[in-house]
Amino acid sequence: MILDYQWLHDIVRKRFDTDEAMEGALPKPLTTNELKQLGDDRYLSAMSQRVFRAGMKHSVVDAKWPDFEQAFWGFEPEKLVLLSPEQIDGYLTNERLIRHRTKLQTIPKNAQFILDIRQEYGSSFGEFIASWPSRDIIGLWQILAKRGARLGGRSAASFLRLVGKDTFLLTSDVVARLVAAGIIDSEPTSQRDKQWVQDAFNELQQASGRPLCQLSAMLSLTINPRC
Repeated sequence: MILDYQWLHDIVRKRFDTDEAMEGALPKPLTTNELKQLGDDRYLSAMSQRVFRAGMKHSVVDAKWPDFEQAFWGFEPEKLVLLSPEQIDGYLTNERLIRHRTKLQTIPKNAQFILDIRQEYGSSFGEFIASWPSRDIIGLWQILAKRGARLGGRSAASFLRLVGKDTFLLTSDVVARLVAAGIIDSEPTSQRDKQWVQDAFNELQQASGRPLCQLSAMLSLTINPRC
């Protein structure tokens, strides 16, 4: 079965009283210029926040994030790439933080990742993220998973959503709809299966003109009618 955008729109529209209510419930990505204007410290902060959110209640992590911002000097990559093992040990005594050694160790590693990308591409990390085409968002996931620290699995897409980069999410509801449509047989783990998913989203995007994040949300709403 090929996913039909008109069918998708009509099913989701029934969940809402008005067109305006539906549009208001759908996520909106940042523009290319807005992503470029974000400082690389914001990207490192979001990477780190995503790492700490994994396996934890998001609200708990988010409530502590102002303390993380203060403790890690605003997440400037040039400073945090120099964090020593002894400094990491010091953070383990800070009761305002989430004291998880392995996750804390990702901060200097991801700072180095950001600096490496800047050197290789001759631009800010934000420009690198902003210029990546949505038609190959899984390619960006792959780079984040391979070169970032603890950014594999669903974390790459979740990080991108956190900073406002357009991406689809492979939530259980989205996967269920893709399976029902015959796009995949189960949660996609291979690059081949992810490419099939990407192709399906590309077709929906071409038919609708909508960003990936909205199409993702709409697919989810066909399974679980919540806002």
